Amino acid sequence: MTERTLLDSVIDIAKQAGNAIMAIHDRDFEVEEKEDHSPLTEADLAAHGIIREALAQLTPQWPILSEESPAEEIEQRKQWSTYWLVDPLDGTKEFIRRSKEFTVNIALIRDHEPVMGVILAPASGICWYGSAGQGAFMVEGQEVQQLRCRPASQQDQLRVVGSRSHKGASTEALVERLRESEWQGIGSSLKFCLIAEGRADFYPRLGPTSEWDTAAAQLVLEEAGGSVRELNEDGEIGARLLYNTRDSLLNPFFAAAAVSDDIQGFIGLE
Repeated sequence: MTERTLLDSVIDIAKQAGNAIMAIHDRDFEVEEKEDHSPLTEADLAAHGIIREALAQLTPQWPILSEESPAEEIEQRKQWSTYWLVDPLDGTKEFIRRSKEFTVNIALIRDHEPVMGVILAPASGICWYGSAGQGAFMVEGQEVQQLRCRPASQQDQLRVVGSRSHKGASTEALVERLRESEWQGIGSSLKFCLIAEGRADFYPRLGPTSEWDTAAAQLVLEEAGGSVRELNEDGEIGARLLYNTRDSLLNPFFAAAAVSDDIQGFIGLE
């Protein structure tokens, strides 16, 4: 199977999951609470089932780690070098609010790095995708567009995006220290997509996320010319965000930016 054939198959799988999500979105559904107090809906489980079954048939040689995977698989993943990392419904809170800001995220991880990523917004049908060294693209209807971050030379004001649900005091304090900027709140991995499209420049995350929240989006953003790096509350930029390197699946705090180097200078935090 060629890389392009594999990517096309994963895009199709994401669309199947998105269709199932929207069928539930358009009717009444129940909301449960997981052990970590995060919400769980019928749509999360339906999308998980579709993606898991389809990926297992497509690439039986590679295991699958999903947000809805059982605990034993989460433990086993420490021995995996190549695997699928999936968030079947990223932005469950937005889904419950009947917002359109939720996504399906599917990434292929190899040796701790994302090498393929697909993000689908079920409500709009827009898909962002890419593979390592091959660029990032957005498809809306029949139109396919290659993605490039907005060049720093074209920026008069820093466009900052962040979570609608998790801004917090530490993020507010950091944003106040940036060069002249404007803020937009948006749900799910769509924040990364806006940067990859050139419609935003910076996304600081000083709050909890898990690896399945970021992997597909990181690949897309990096292929569009951006980067995702560790970040502390003082605004110091660290190493590139990697996967399956810690006991926990929680990410460190991070910054997603429209540039690949000198991020601190780019955002005005020397």
